[in-house]
Amino acid sequence: MDEDKLSIFLSNKPFFAAVVAVCAVACAGSAVLAQQGAPMIAIEKMDVGSAPADFDFGLTGQGRPGQWVVTRDASATGGRAIEQSSADRTDYRFPLAIYKPFSAKNVDVSVRFKAVAGSVDRSGGIALRLVDPNNYYVVRANALEDNVRFYRVSNGRRIEIAGANLEISPNEWHTLGLKAEGESFTVTFDGKVLYRATDKMITAAGKVALWTKADSITRFEQIELKTLP
Repeated sequence: MDEDKLSIFLSNKPFFAAVVAVCAVACAGSAVLAQQGAPMIAIEKMDVGSAPADFDFGLTGQGRPGQWVVTRDASATGGRAIEQSSADRTDYRFPLAIYKPFSAKNVDVSVRFKAVAGSVDRSGGIALRLVDPNNYYVVRANALEDNVRFYRVSNGRRIEIAGANLEISPNEWHTLGLKAEGESFTVTFDGKVLYRATDKMITAAGKVALWTKADSITRFEQIELKTLP
């Protein structure tokens, strides 16, 4: 290196050092976010009155397909929510809104839901490891029965694995969470662990979905998805 170039390099050495330090912090910060942050579905950017973007729709059981739409809700964090609005009263009817871009085996999912209406049922839930509309795990909270139950759905048939009774206020936002790690599952409600359960039947990666039952008109927001090791 000649003397002129060496002089320029040395005079700018503090600047280069600062740039390197900033890049190192930024890169480290990005890595932390990638490892610890839970990606959230951007409902606030979806078109009101349309079906939610990046979702497919399915049905377990009988009855009409669900009607999934983005609706305005001043009480939602971003002013919008995803609503299942069909009031078909078929009892064994479970509409699904399946998030297409995401698939995982070990996953931590949480969602805020509001049970708006329903006389046969008034519930909302999270399905994961969804292979198809007849095979998956689901946790659901029911504002008519005041309970939170965890099921395996096999060939369209629900098998209860665990549950807990607690008051679930209708027309108010609640947070429901389900974490799957191998054979272990953890259910949370409004930030508190309700129970843990084990099951060995569905072991493959699968989709995550929103879930309702019968004539439940339910709204969902703040859907967070985090892949686990």
